[in-house]
Amino acid sequence: MSRVGKVERTTRESSVYVEIDLDGTGQVEISTGVPFYDHMLTAFGVHGCFDLIVRATGDTHIDAHHSVEDIAIVLGQALREALGDKKGIRRFGDCWIPMDETLAHASVDVSGRPYTVHRGEPEQFNSFVIGGNYPFVLNRHVFESLAFHAQIALHVRVEYGRDPHHIAEAEYKAIARALRAAVEPDPRVGGVVPSTKGVL
Repeated sequence: MSRVGKVERTTRESSVYVEIDLDGTGQVEISTGVPFYDHMLTAFGVHGCFDLIVRATGDTHIDAHHSVEDIAIVLGQALREALGDKKGIRRFGDCWIPMDETLAHASVDVSGRPYTVHRGEPEQFNSFVIGGNYPFVLNRHVFESLAFHAQIALHVRVEYGRDPHHIAEAEYKAIARALRAAVEPDPRVGGVVPSTKGVL
């Protein structure tokens, strides 16, 4: 059974197309107009082992915010579509990612109940722009938008770190690996929904 989500969304601020295959091999095609975001979504696809296409244009001449947010919304919607009825998945996943001096952790529950907890990013980087194009403060916005539209519970925390690039990248990779574990088929579950309620 194919677990692919394809979503397109156009507003006055952006035009976004996302396609995700949960059972891929990490093949990615990313073009967002925000180079550092391209780097993060590439890492997300590769380390999640998702085949991922993201094509977006937007008013990045004003700010990266609209494009970054809208892509996270559409990625969440595509992820939710790809999950289908969620029968036979592991449901839960977590991952620690060290990146040089940084250590980040992500935990995921594909619960159908959107929730985000995001902690530990050093506050002094809230006004920092990575690579001159990606405001560091957008990390939380991306994670909240992704979780809300995918309808997952997502907890992300930074234990420590001093390089904004490493901190952001460790977070994205941790989320990718946690999601990879959560959406994988669990042969012990079989074809049932992993919930006492019978639905997620």
